[in-house]
Amino acid sequence: MAIKNLHHFLESYFTANHCEFVYNNEGVLTVQLTENMDRALMNRPFYWHYIKKIGNPGDPMQLTLITNPEKRDEKGEWIHFGSPRLQQILNKLRQEETYTKLFERIDANQKTALFPWLVTNIKISYQGKQKRDEIFSIGLHLVNGSMKTDMMGLLEEKSLQMTISDYCYTISPIIRIKSGFTRIESVLESYIHNQTHDWAEESLKTMEEEIQLLTHFYSAKEDEENTQQEMDKEIREINERYSPRITFKVINGGIFYLAENTIN
Repeated sequence: MAIKNLHHFLESYFTANHCEFVYNNEGVLTVQLTENMDRALMNRPFYWHYIKKIGNPGDPMQLTLITNPEKRDEKGEWIHFGSPRLQQILNKLRQEETYTKLFERIDANQKTALFPWLVTNIKISYQGKQKRDEIFSIGLHLVNGSMKTDMMGLLEEKSLQMTISDYCYTISPIIRIKSGFTRIESVLESYIHNQTHDWAEESLKTMEEEIQLLTHFYSAKEDEENTQQEMDKEIREINERYSPRITFKVINGGIFYLAENTIN
């Protein structure tokens, strides 16, 4: 599920940033970057500075990303939850594109209602001895309360735009945004509750072992006051490093106005 969601997330991300797909099959994605995306992702400030100085339009690069573990040895960049490239993309989203409002493009010749969906991309981080991230894309219908996971995947075949189409009108939300986020949080909490958490037990076990080893080490020292202070400091650091915790973070989201039954 995570790999599938990641691939859909990347497709949606590059589509929203007006990049063309050169190749997209079996977890291998080659995208032709725009100048803006090249500047944002490829770390070539001197190239673009020189190109603009001589009046050249420049040549944005292509980027190949691999989300399929079975293809990770092929030519391209293996991207996964926690990888530097994905963190770079998420950071850019947090900085510049945290919220949007889009409308489904409808070729209508009569009045057509568009219904509001609250769509959020959320990162769940599991932190302990090791760190693992998952990205969830969830959509909540703000009128009838229905909810869909992998929402960005469901939307990728839809034509979306920033202005409403002719003959279309919007339905006012019944569910408030704050209440909507609360519902989404409840779904994520239920998802986490139903998992096994061997990783947390392993983290606690390692933490206890580290503290016991540290206590044994300091017990041989003679300077009791300084020894106690140093030991307490290191125990706090061990607790911070190994204490298992789960956090949610909204990457981005928005309100999407969609025709009735457009999401099955």
